[in-house]
Amino acid sequence: MHTDINKLFDNLWHDYIEMTPSAEPVRQLLSRGETIINDHIALRTFNIEKVNLKVLAAHFESLGYVDSGDYHFEAKNLKAKHFEHPDATQPKVFISELLVEEFSPELQNTIKALVEQIDVAATKADDFLYSGRHWQLDSKTYEALLAESEYAAWVAAFGYRANHFTISINHLPGYTNILDVNETLKKGDFVLNSAGGEVKGSAEVLLEQSSTMADRISVSFTDAEKEIPSCFYEFALRYPRADGSLYTGFVAASADKIFESTNTNPTK
Repeated sequence: MHTDINKLFDNLWHDYIEMTPSAEPVRQLLSRGETIINDHIALRTFNIEKVNLKVLAAHFESLGYVDSGDYHFEAKNLKAKHFEHPDATQPKVFISELLVEEFSPELQNTIKALVEQIDVAATKADDFLYSGRHWQLDSKTYEALLAESEYAAWVAAFGYRANHFTISINHLPGYTNILDVNETLKKGDFVLNSAGGEVKGSAEVLLEQSSTMADRISVSFTDAEKEIPSCFYEFALRYPRADGSLYTGFVAASADKIFESTNTNPTK
């Protein structure tokens, strides 16, 4: 079982670093040659039955992961869940889905047309979670989606893959707080997401998070090549609960701002 989990995360990682050229340099900068522990990954999708959150979650549930929390992001029209494995050394998984019906008829029709191009068999294949885009997309359609929902545009452009990996600061040799991690990154010329402040969360809510801004990479559309924000790297510091065990959940207010790591211009 663990071999299968490790294989899945290895495949997700190799796909992710192709989309995120800064990820390996960030890892090398912070690891100082030590092993990096991945706190969690995040995946994005639409709440359309063929590709909804449940479809993505099934790939992890078959490996022993269990539903461990629900989240609602009203401002971004998203719902999400996080999943944990009984073996706490395995990374957590955060999956969100766009509530398509809460958008304009134009966006709804566009997304439905994209999803119709997916073969149902592909969603059940072992490689689905790192299989990328399954549809034809032109740059004008991307721009139209972007004007209404950055999240919708991102999924349309990149399809199915890890939106980010997350370094566990709790397991990062040489660091005891998130501010030192952020300072190291800034000295290394990496740009942090400052939406809501560079540090999201606090010791009071048992979780502090920060993230780089997404890399910009060249993406092929049917009518053009365009440089757009791809994926980012996150950093998480978890605090102990009353019983002494580390908090394993997520904080909706913080995650809301983390989503903005893929924005072209994140809000302050």
